[in-house]
Amino acid sequence: MRAARRLNRAAGTIATSVLIDSAMEHYRGAFDNKAMYTPILASLLTILGSFHGHKDRASRAHGARDAVYALAGLTGVVGTAFHLYNVGKRPGGFCWQNVFYAAPLGAPTAISLAGMTGFLAERVRNNAPGAVPKVLRLPAGRMVAALTGAGLLGTTAEAGLLHFRGAFHNPAMFLPVTFPPIAAALLAAAAAGPAERPRRLTRWWLRVTALLGVAGVGFHAIGVARNMGGWRNWRQNLQAGPPLPAPPSFTGLALAGLAGLGLLQDNPRD
Repeated sequence: MRAARRLNRAAGTIATSVLIDSAMEHYRGAFDNKAMYTPILASLLTILGSFHGHKDRASRAHGARDAVYALAGLTGVVGTAFHLYNVGKRPGGFCWQNVFYAAPLGAPTAISLAGMTGFLAERVRNNAPGAVPKVLRLPAGRMVAALTGAGLLGTTAEAGLLHFRGAFHNPAMFLPVTFPPIAAALLAAAAAGPAERPRRLTRWWLRVTALLGVAGVGFHAIGVARNMGGWRNWRQNLQAGPPLPAPPSFTGLALAGLAGLGLLQDNPRD
């Protein structure tokens, strides 16, 4: 139950990042397509579902929360297709210019990651008390660690593309493309290795990755301030500067990884 509630909090953290980020980006696009409201609705429902799951102490999955998390996952898949179409229809197709400045290809997967984390929370919860928790008949701790590691790699790829667009002009821009992949590798080792190991380095690295997501908001705020007019011209610079709500996705995934390590430690028979 403790691990399930941790995963609920992680899903809510990622969904909050998506809610604000998609609202800002789609507002910049003037909601030209009415489907652009969908990720806002899906992320809001995911936040509410995650909060409900955090408060729920029943040792069984909740059908409404499962439906919400499934909607979030589907929203990310459909959103990726829309973004691919948006890039491909522009003059030049899939060239660097369009990949950099058209709809961001990796952004919709963030809501899918929130849905995945919530789905894992429900599956971990849906185990008999005292039994070794399973997810799809596989050890829950290993599944959570492996899927969270994959999510960290995908989020790193999106950050890497946008920071490459910014020419890594600030050395701090290398942090989100170095720390999270190492965290993903450590989680993969935990998923494949002996369950009873304390994994102190992995825990420490995940905590740093979680803090990196928070610090990233501060770095992006500095990036907004560097634009002409700074925060006095916030209506324009929030749209033109680096996205403030994006970095906490790393925080949510790191929290999910810590929940997976907790499951492994609590169930060494895995």
